[in-house]
Amino acid sequence: MGIPEATYHYQMKQMKQANSNEKWETLILETFEKHEGRYGYRRIHAELRAQGYIINHKKVQRIMKKLGLKCVKFVRKSRYKSYKGTVGKVAKNLLNRRFSTPYALQKLVTDVTEFKCTNDEKLYLSPIMDLYNSEIIGFSMSKRPSLDFVLESLKQALSIIQKRAEYRTTIHSDQGWHYQHNAWVKTLSQNKIFQSMSRKATCADNAAMENFFSLLKQEMYYGEQLISYEALQKKIEKYINYYNNDRIKQKLAGMSPVNYRKHASQLAA
Repeated sequence: MGIPEATYHYQMKQMKQANSNEKWETLILETFEKHEGRYGYRRIHAELRAQGYIINHKKVQRIMKKLGLKCVKFVRKSRYKSYKGTVGKVAKNLLNRRFSTPYALQKLVTDVTEFKCTNDEKLYLSPIMDLYNSEIIGFSMSKRPSLDFVLESLKQALSIIQKRAEYRTTIHSDQGWHYQHNAWVKTLSQNKIFQSMSRKATCADNAAMENFFSLLKQEMYYGEQLISYEALQKKIEKYINYYNNDRIKQKLAGMSPVNYRKHASQLAA
């Protein structure tokens, strides 16, 4: 070829490196777009490793910077505050900020949050989360924060608890009037579920649910144009399905909540 052997091998090495970088750029871009810009370099690195690819997290960060891929979903906004009713008269704080558990369906948390829609409408969301794997096991939506709307998400959770719970369940909430209502208290009692409540004006007592609301709104609501109630309802349903089945968590060994539960179940078997 009329060139020194060392130059030939150097150029071949550079060509292989370029092809390798092009492959990583494609994989990283596909992963970033798959999660609609919700993943930073740490989660993209974890997902690639989970798929069997061997790559350093610093290289992922470097390539994302080169491609201009940046997670810009995170901003701080206000939270929904419901009427608290008679403060502190219904249940003790049994959870006491102990948000981890090795047992599925042993500790659940719930709350209500609101979203603005077009035509001056609002959407209220009531999810119930299993602290074992952060999975949303029940949720309901309504144009008004009524008692029936909150009881609907509880009904969904109860159908799962009755089938899969191996230990007695505790469900934690704030002191919202829904959770002090006789219908809520009676339903828990009839199903032998312990009731736990946060202390007055202490959102940290329900930090796990507050964190979910923060992720939900940052990743699919804040920074977007207002849409109709019906369109937002479908968007939230899609996100919760994504959150449960696809969105990985570092604390779950790089698995989604559902995959973590299934993996643990297979190990136990």
